[in-house]
Amino acid sequence: METAQNAPAPAPDRTPEPAPAPVSATPPRRRFGRTVALIAVAAVLGIVGGTAVGYGIQADREPTPLPALNQPGLAYPAKPLPKGQEPVALSAAEDRQARTSGDLRKLLVPRPAGARASEFGPEDGWYDLSSYAADFENKSWMLESLLDTEVRRIAVRSWDSGEHRTTIVRLVQFAPGDTLGALEHAEGQMDYMPDDEWAGNDGDALKGSGNGRYYVYPVRKKAGYLDLYRTRALFQRGDVMVDITIGDTKKIGKNEIRTLAEKQLERL
Repeated sequence: METAQNAPAPAPDRTPEPAPAPVSATPPRRRFGRTVALIAVAAVLGIVGGTAVGYGIQADREPTPLPALNQPGLAYPAKPLPKGQEPVALSAAEDRQARTSGDLRKLLVPRPAGARASEFGPEDGWYDLSSYAADFENKSWMLESLLDTEVRRIAVRSWDSGEHRTTIVRLVQFAPGDTLGALEHAEGQMDYMPDDEWAGNDGDALKGSGNGRYYVYPVRKKAGYLDLYRTRALFQRGDVMVDITIGDTKKIGKNEIRTLAEKQLERL
């Protein structure tokens, strides 16, 4: 009997190796949908992450102070003009605001020669607001309206001439430079003048005023009384509203109220 040491070696394994899988001529399809989705998600995460980091950094920083509101570098001209090239200052005659900032009473048209202090009109000088508002039908409304538009002061001049003629000139001034307040007051008065209970007509434009008009009322007759004739002129110049009235028992020519309004306009 042979021992294991002298046993013959086993025969080699001759099982054939499996053939390699055939290579396909068409490469496998890539999953583009999934890839695009992943890129999109990554982009969104990147934006969100960047935004969060940005907010975090900003929150940790000290607040940046705002620039000063006054910036002298914006002044014009940047440097003073050379001596001799400065603009010439307006004279009082040319600077309308400087003219009306002084004594407003001095700008009232003067009393005509031969006229006398009015017996029925207000006394020359400053006219208090309550008295001026009392000249209108609705005193309380007019008073409130003038206070709302910041009326500043009122100057008045009145005189009598002839047998029964009374002339009253009022200068109603609003806050310095407030042309809107003066314009609104003038236009407010002109709005109702065409009504039958007032002048009953649109009046005539006052040349040179830009927005002024003068009116001749129809004669008012009443049994037992003298006939009443009346004219009125209204206009605005800068922050001053002008109200002129002439009343008489005799007819008043249209040119009389126009001429007086033009004289007052020139003084403003």
